[in-house]
Amino acid sequence: MNGAPSDMSNPDKTNDGSPRERRRSLAIGLLKAREAVMSHFRPILADHDVTEQQWRVLRVLAEAGMLDASELAEKAFILAPSLTRMLRSLEERGLILRHKDKDDGRRVLLQLAPAGQAVIDEVMPDSRRVYADIDARFGTQRVDALLDMLEELAALKLDGKAGGEE
Repeated sequence: MNGAPSDMSNPDKTNDGSPRERRRSLAIGLLKAREAVMSHFRPILADHDVTEQQWRVLRVLAEAGMLDASELAEKAFILAPSLTRMLRSLEERGLILRHKDKDDGRRVLLQLAPAGQAVIDEVMPDSRRVYADIDARFGTQRVDALLDMLEELAALKLDGKAGGEE
């Protein structure tokens, strides 16, 4: 029965005397924290008929201006196949615009449409209130420190490929 504690007085050792692995899962901890944060935003986004992934696309385009699909996928952390389907939907809804690149006719550039900017403008006041609440409950300095640590952790990425959550 290896792996079971030999007695309750030493929970750090197994029956064979080897140390018990007690490290918490970083990945699960990050997912739990993401879920806790996003639980505040999902109702706001749902009220505007926008998914989390669509919101990331709209926000990235609002901040960056015009991007091609690969740049957008990387900045919004969405896998290319998912982004392709999503762009079609966002374009049909009039939230984004597609343009041919003047310098490279094969390249398509994406831009936030006025209706997409309107969604951003409608969601942002509620979004700011959620962030203010998180700052008040968790502490502005702790949020800033956490964001700094997460940036450092993200810099450790080994494969250099754009990520996604699918």
